[in-house]
Amino acid sequence: MESETNASLGGKRPQMSRQLELRLDERGEAPQTWQSEEEQPATSENGRFGTGPRMEAVVHPRNIRAALERVRKNKGSPGEDGMTVEELPTYLHAHWETIRMQLLAGHYQPRAVLRRQIPKSGGGLRDLGIPCAIDRVIQQAILQVLQPHIDPTFSRHSYGFRPGRSAHGAICAAQRYIQGGRTYVADVDLEKFFDRVNHDVLMGRMAKRIADPRLLGLIRRYLEAGVMAHGVVTERHEGTPQGGPLSPLLANVLLDEVDQELEQRGHAFVRYADDCNVYLHSRRAALRVMQLLERLYGSLRLRINETKSAVAPVWGRKFLGYCFRKARNGAVQRAVAPKALALLKEKVREKTSRACGRSIQATVTLLAEFLRGWKAYFRLAEQRSVLEETDGWIRRRLRAIMLKQWKNGPTIYRQLKRRGLSDEEARQATGNRRSWWKQSRKLVNKAIRNREFDQLGLPRLAA
Repeated sequence: MESETNASLGGKRPQMSRQLELRLDERGEAPQTWQSEEEQPATSENGRFGTGPRMEAVVHPRNIRAALERVRKNKGSPGEDGMTVEELPTYLHAHWETIRMQLLAGHYQPRAVLRRQIPKSGGGLRDLGIPCAIDRVIQQAILQVLQPHIDPTFSRHSYGFRPGRSAHGAICAAQRYIQGGRTYVADVDLEKFFDRVNHDVLMGRMAKRIADPRLLGLIRRYLEAGVMAHGVVTERHEGTPQGGPLSPLLANVLLDEVDQELEQRGHAFVRYADDCNVYLHSRRAALRVMQLLERLYGSLRLRINETKSAVAPVWGRKFLGYCFRKARNGAVQRAVAPKALALLKEKVREKTSRACGRSIQATVTLLAEFLRGWKAYFRLAEQRSVLEETDGWIRRRLRAIMLKQWKNGPTIYRQLKRRGLSDEEARQATGNRRSWWKQSRKLVNKAIRNREFDQLGLPRLAA
């Protein structure tokens, strides 16, 4: 057993501790220098694998250390074996040599993924498949080898789950197309895409990009790994479950075929994951493109979600939480979609319930974490007045909480006086203390000023 222990990632235990402290390249999910170093011709007892990604690059100690660090940084819940990411270094130190030999021999068998359901923003539940911790490391290691090799071949119109690209880039590209006069859109959303991916179709596309049969076989086994729900493991014959590091790259490989066809035809389009928007000058042209997309996606055995897809003018169509509007000067502006704004208010109501029992500081701290994330994503919105109005609404809810927590008239009177109201103003504001929402306006605004919430750490969406 000691020989297995000393044969782990770096050889000796002191080396392992030092190696785990290495920092990852922050520019993307895969180290940018990995490609040129590892993509050399490979041979094995089974014959020549050719150039490109291969299993030796996946199990290279430096690649595994980077994958382990990434998985530990991302944290995440345990899979079906219950192992946490904090337990990974110890487990790998004892068992890595055995796992490495299984991977090189093409015999490694992934564990089943654990099914979890999370609420969708638009209602309903989304299935997540959580691989066990060791399989997340192996998938991340595969990703780090495949991504530098495959990603450069993708269409420039693809923005989802790619290093150096983001939803913001997709939104800005869509804005440019609309500003150029393409005011109709063929807006496609795929029905349960990650649950419907056909394994044979996907592996056929992967075989065109990967020559090593061991790597192809391992990817196939990850696709076919069972799903554990309520303690029962069931087989999976289609789909690539969301939750594993490898799934987004596999999705892009499958959908790139449609991207390349659209690009060859000269269409102006943007794709982010399973959302694809093609921008055109007329409704008739958009209808023709929608028929083309139905045919192209159908050849991949994918179905278009008819309730979410449409051919329509761009104004008012939601894309990645944003929508577009035309200013008086004719410029196309980015705005928060009404549905996204409604979801924001729903979340704020949950976190600012007057029955929650939290102090105002605890409430603001909880709310601030959510608002900072929301603001970072929607920072491209060009609608200051709407965001200022939303800021005012949030502060009004917080003022109502403060009034309720002060409870009785004398306390409210004393607090308002302390904040600068005159005796008459404080008495007037205290008069109807049971109507917290009504009382949180007018004179109370004068007493509980915006800067008080700034000092508590509340972000301003319009700032």
